[in-house]
Amino acid sequence: MSWAGPEDIYLSTSLASYLDSMLSLSLSFVFALLTSHSFIYDAGKLLVLLRDGRKLMGTLRSFDQFANAVLEGACERVIVGDLYCDIPLGLYVIRGENVVLIGELDLEREELPPHMTHVSVAEIRRAQKAEREATDLKGTMRKRMEFLDLE
Repeated sequence: MSWAGPEDIYLSTSLASYLDSMLSLSLSFVFALLTSHSFIYDAGKLLVLLRDGRKLMGTLRSFDQFANAVLEGACERVIVGDLYCDIPLGLYVIRGENVVLIGELDLEREELPPHMTHVSVAEIRRAQKAEREATDLKGTMRKRMEFLDLE
């Protein structure tokens, strides 16, 4: 792996080549951090379930003994009721302490049931907000009724 030195950056004559060298420098840095004592893996698509409930899909490029992982072409799958949306994230670095489950997706099988509807990012955000408000309302109603002791 070669690192771009300061002389490489200052000798560039255009902004595009400067930005290109900075991008390759930062990507090299991320991979150097995660691949020291880690396993480079080139596999099919993976599903990663995170501690906060998010579901990420992408191609696993690297991981280590702490479950730190690098996903290429990552997207977050958001499901609300019968609606779903895949929000593209690009190259994604995941800290291992947030990983609950990692599983390989079978590309030959259908990923979702046929009744699921793909919607835009704006629509899924509206559906998430409505679901969150309904859950909050249910919780406040339950708190208001606690004094009745219906048991």
